[in-house]
Amino acid sequence: MTRHELPAEIGAFARYFRGMTALLDPDGGWYAVFRQRDPEGLRACLDGDEVPPWDVVESLLHDLAASHENRPVDRETARAGRLHAASAAAHDRLPGGPDALGERLRLMQHEQATAASRADEVMRRLRQVGEGSPEADQLEYDLAWVRDDYARATARCTELRERLAAVAGPSNAQPAHSARGTQGTPAPRSSSPAHAAPAGPEYGSPEARPTAADGWYRAEEPMVDDQSVFGRPDGGRPTAPDEWFRPEPGRTGGGRDSTGWGGPDGRRGADDASDTGSNPAVGPEDSQEMAQVPGQRRKQRKQRGARFAFTEGGDPAAAPLVPPSNTAPPRGARFGGSPGSERTRTDGPDSGLTREQAEARRAALDTVAVLVRLRAAGRSGEAHVALCEAAARPAEQLPFLAAELHRAELGADWASVLWEASSLPPDRLAAAASALAMAGRDADCGVLLRQGVSRPAEDIGHAAVALGDAGRAQEVQALLGAFVRARTPDDTARVAAVDPTRLVPWLLEAARGVSTGHERDLARALRSAGRGGA
Repeated sequence: MTRHELPAEIGAFARYFRGMTALLDPDGGWYAVFRQRDPEGLRACLDGDEVPPWDVVESLLHDLAASHENRPVDRETARAGRLHAASAAAHDRLPGGPDALGERLRLMQHEQATAASRADEVMRRLRQVGEGSPEADQLEYDLAWVRDDYARATARCTELRERLAAVAGPSNAQPAHSARGTQGTPAPRSSSPAHAAPAGPEYGSPEARPTAADGWYRAEEPMVDDQSVFGRPDGGRPTAPDEWFRPEPGRTGGGRDSTGWGGPDGRRGADDASDTGSNPAVGPEDSQEMAQVPGQRRKQRKQRGARFAFTEGGDPAAAPLVPPSNTAPPRGARFGGSPGSERTRTDGPDSGLTREQAEARRAALDTVAVLVRLRAAGRSGEAHVALCEAAARPAEQLPFLAAELHRAELGADWASVLWEASSLPPDRLAAAASALAMAGRDADCGVLLRQGVSRPAEDIGHAAVALGDAGRAQEVQALLGAFVRARTPDDTARVAAVDPTRLVPWLLEAARGVSTGHERDLARALRSAGRGGA
């Protein structure tokens, strides 16, 4: 089935989605996050080849609300929710739809279990560090994202089960999101009405929310351009481009006339959700990561992180993404990127960080954005240059860069950064190792030190002394132990020339940790080299 043959509901929501994103800043807020994480998947959703999970739509509505002076957007959310529900139901009725939903559910269950395990690990490490320390700040920051991952994965599992049940049920005409009243229940972190249900008796009720099959394109429903809270913020002139809510020229959708989608003026496509439909719950986040390749690539899907909204699923509840004006602003990690909001300075991911740490995190985000653009353009050489430059930055930025690269699923690029950092001058190598260790990234610190063992013995000696001066005794032993394993006893003995008084005992201790044989051979080499203390 080609894009021109897709059901009308899918085309209508795709036009709505394109119109909404046309009003957003592509370099700010959640939209920027989604574009960085999976530009291909986002494009598929914009083209109608795939339906984004609801939390993507809701987070973009949150961006849009922020750019319109935080106007209440319950009505717009309801409209978007109805279009999204009908589109998802139409997708699920396509050949292979139930199988695809089952596959996505399995992936999201794995994401849920992974996030729970990560949360336990971060909590364990958090209990071992001092309150208010830089390590604690970083761990609390990571924990906020991990909890967001878990909330999203949990909610998406719920939505996928509901969609599967709707497809398998006796009547497939009911959109899978019609049960979102349950799915919209917020996670324990929040009791926001934007997730539970906006005020109003008709919210989410089946009676007030006709199914896509029999009521979606009724001509008596008001036009979205006239009703949208974003349509006329200045009291008259619409801010949306003219093609928002209009069928595209030459597109016939599911066999409909290109002059319109059921309305008298040809603007009935994506806007016909003007009634107060159910508001699928879920807040976006960093979002950005797909559990599979969207659209026509439905057969071969690649798993991605739970946060990115395109994972199909939909309601990790946590905070209202597009709150009415009389509700408290959303809080939590997933709102750290929302534009034009004071809470990004007080409640977002930068809260609790020092100015230097916040700058380091922003530099890391900038680096990730550059890498994503270069990778997408196939400019791998320039991407490697950017990684080399990142490795040469102040050591304190490395933990933040590691976190953002992994969040963007650029783990291979982080491995390249560690490789380049292992070639830094000894004092800077030691500083990088110390920064990673202080941030609780012991595994990365170990990799960095092990990769440095190919350096000259003198460099290793200087790096070990610098680590010792920083009070990183464990890292000293990791570096020297790796050197003992990889090099001959004579090479190891030459390390002691930098500072025999300190290095000879450290070297012997490191060799002892490898084996008694290594210790014996090293002691002999040290005596032959005339190093005292052996």
